[in-house]
Amino acid sequence: MDLKEIEKKVAELVPSDCGVTKVESEGLDIVIYVKDIRSFYSNDQLIRRIAGALRKRVLIRSDPSSLLPAEESMAAIKEVVPPEAGVSNIRFNAEFCEVNIEALKPGLVIGKGGFTLKSIIQKTGWAPVVQRTPTMESSTIRGIRSSMLKEAATRKKFLLSLGRKICAANGQKSDWVKVTALGGFKEVGRSCTLLQTPNSKVLIDCGINAETYEPTKAYPYLNAMNLEPEQLDAVIVTHAHLDHCGFVPYLFAYGFDGPVYCTPPTRDLMVLLQMDYINIASKSSESNPPYTIKDIQKELAHTITFDYQEVMDITPEIKLTFYNAGHILGSAMVHLHIGEGLHNLVFSGDVKYGFTKLFDQANCIFPRMETMFLESTYGGRADIMPNRYESDKKLCDYIQKAMSRGGKVLVPVFSVGRSQEIMLVLEEVAKKDPNFRYPVYIDGMVLEASAIHTAYPEYLRHSIQRRILSNDSPFESEIFEPVKGSREEIVNSSDPCIILAPSGMMTGGPVVEYFRLMAEDPKNMLVFVGYQSTLSFGRKLQRGMKEIPMSGQDGRSITVKINMEVETAEGFSGHSDRHQLMNLIRNLRPQPEQIFTNHGDEGKCEDLSKSIAKFTRIESRAPLNLDAIRLK
Repeated sequence: MDLKEIEKKVAELVPSDCGVTKVESEGLDIVIYVKDIRSFYSNDQLIRRIAGALRKRVLIRSDPSSLLPAEESMAAIKEVVPPEAGVSNIRFNAEFCEVNIEALKPGLVIGKGGFTLKSIIQKTGWAPVVQRTPTMESSTIRGIRSSMLKEAATRKKFLLSLGRKICAANGQKSDWVKVTALGGFKEVGRSCTLLQTPNSKVLIDCGINAETYEPTKAYPYLNAMNLEPEQLDAVIVTHAHLDHCGFVPYLFAYGFDGPVYCTPPTRDLMVLLQMDYINIASKSSESNPPYTIKDIQKELAHTITFDYQEVMDITPEIKLTFYNAGHILGSAMVHLHIGEGLHNLVFSGDVKYGFTKLFDQANCIFPRMETMFLESTYGGRADIMPNRYESDKKLCDYIQKAMSRGGKVLVPVFSVGRSQEIMLVLEEVAKKDPNFRYPVYIDGMVLEASAIHTAYPEYLRHSIQRRILSNDSPFESEIFEPVKGSREEIVNSSDPCIILAPSGMMTGGPVVEYFRLMAEDPKNMLVFVGYQSTLSFGRKLQRGMKEIPMSGQDGRSITVKINMEVETAEGFSGHSDRHQLMNLIRNLRPQPEQIFTNHGDEGKCEDLSKSIAKFTRIESRAPLNLDAIRLK
């Protein structure tokens, strides 16, 4: 349906006394501006009828001439919203005729059946946008929300341009679908896949391999796209880990001007990790960052978010739906419906089809699906993880062992995902066991990532969600101590402690400094709780390395002897193990006609692919990077 047809349909459905002044296609939304907002909302079913007729997400806004001045609107909002809502900020966005209301308890701002929201819009004319205030201070969320307001005019212009493209029905129907593997196939890192039809070009993920700065190994094969970045219609990001999103700003640096689609938490975490990446890369002697802060800011202005199971038209012929992947906060499986039933495919991203304390397990039911691309990180037949009870017990046993001899425990963690999972384990043990009273030092970005979790409790397991909403966030337990002073003082202290520090594979970050300070003391222990890729420093330590050259405090090279105990507590990964992957495949509804494995070492991708074909009779194979696959 093009914009003229939409305007005609709106004119038929909206009563004349509402005074429609303008209808715009703003990104993925249809926005209707009216003179008399009270008249519009006097009919509770009107907006539903419009959305149903247009098959689009519909927003209603007052015409700018009908808006109450900001100062008077502020007073009216404070009068309507109860104090218990904990409103922390009210900011007006004139470009969008919206008022952003940040509150600790958004439900009280919304009101029963949306009553309070309706009161705000009827009294002031401003369309309220409710945002949750994180229970922990988050500079990332504060910066993103401020930036979105500052760049409102630029964003408005972009969204209107995008809306026109999506509504421009060209009358041409696609008759083929092709996928090109640009990274992350028979390897872990730099995930990137190009989906093409005669009329659409969409990139699913665009990551980096953080283990290396060598361009041929660190970045996707974008030159194999045979098209310039500006020719892409869209980029879809499954989740915020750098091996899936770390190279997206590069596209903006080299001409891409289109939309990036992801869930709201993915947007915030993506910006956090990308900013950290360029900070680390700028300090490295091996390479300069491939993009700048300005490119991240442009990416943010072009990012469009929506929640799980919302169906959105991202090109005139492609509908996108996100489903829970259970991997990290906001992680999504991507369902694409192409044409009028031409083809349906699912990209799993990184997926967890099993128990975690943070998230519900991955979705396995889709409306239609002919093809699936499935991650294979633990796809080898020997990749069977212990159950979580055993994993939790083993981790705690390791900690008690080190503490009993007066040592300290260093746990390398990914800032997003594993760190919060381990925090929940330790917090639960501390509540149950009065003898488990060791301070847990939180370093690096772990605290900031945890704060972002508190802004999106609806993406967490119900038990954690309930605690955050009840001002009992497990991430703010008294056992957790943010590192504010010297790391050397913590290590040299005689008191036993646990240290959670990124990066999870020990490829950089604060964990490397802790390791250098702790490695030579046999009382200390290093415990891995996450995946260690083939080339990582962590994998070398797991294999028994006994000494390693490192940079000392003065910058000179020193040889560090590894006397500390090195252990691995398996079962905490945000990836599915072999059993979970096979169970996911068996439970998929509908069953796909073909499955392609990726995101795993070569042997694991091949092994999983062969097992799928053998045990499920679904056609399956493991493509290589640069393979082009015709799906239809």
